[in-house]
Amino acid sequence: MTENEIIGFVSGFPGAVAMTISADSGAPEIAWGDTFFYYDPEGTLEARPRQPFATIVTKDYDGYDTASDLNRPGVFRLNIHVGSGEFQRLVGYPPKAHAEHHAGIDYTVEDRLIPHPVYARQGWIAILNPGEQARPLLAEAHARAVAHHRPHRAS
Repeated sequence: MTENEIIGFVSGFPGAVAMTISADSGAPEIAWGDTFFYYDPEGTLEARPRQPFATIVTKDYDGYDTASDLNRPGVFRLNIHVGSGEFQRLVGYPPKAHAEHHAGIDYTVEDRLIPHPVYARQGWIAILNPGEQARPLLAEAHARAVAHHRPHRAS
C-alpha cells in the first residue's frame, strides 16, 4: 500500500480524520509530511486534542526515533495502536516485556509487522511500506477508537 492508499482507506471509516502535517499546521517542521489518524465524529479535535489510532511517519526523528532508518528513499512507516492484548497476540509477548526483545528486532525490514521501536510498550506496532496486512489492523484500530470514544457534551 502507498501512503495515499492508506490515507484513502482510513478516511473511508466513519468519523475518521486523516491529518497530514504541513507548514500551515503550526506543528514543528520535523512532523511536516507525517499523517495522523483520529476518530473525531463531532469535529472537535482542535478543541479537544487526543491521541491518534494510527500514524504514517516519513522520516527519522533525529535523536529520538531513528531505528527504522526512514530517511531511505521511498520508505515510510505505518504505526498502529493495537492495545496490550492484540500486541501480545501479534508479537508474541506483552508490551511491558518489549525491552527484553528490543535489541533482537530489525526495525528496518519492510512489509513485516514489528513492534514500534519507541512506543511498543504502549501497545503500538509498526510496518514499513506495508502490504495488504495493514487493512484489517487499521480497521481494528479504528473500531477500538470508536469503542473508547466519549462524546463531548456541551456544558
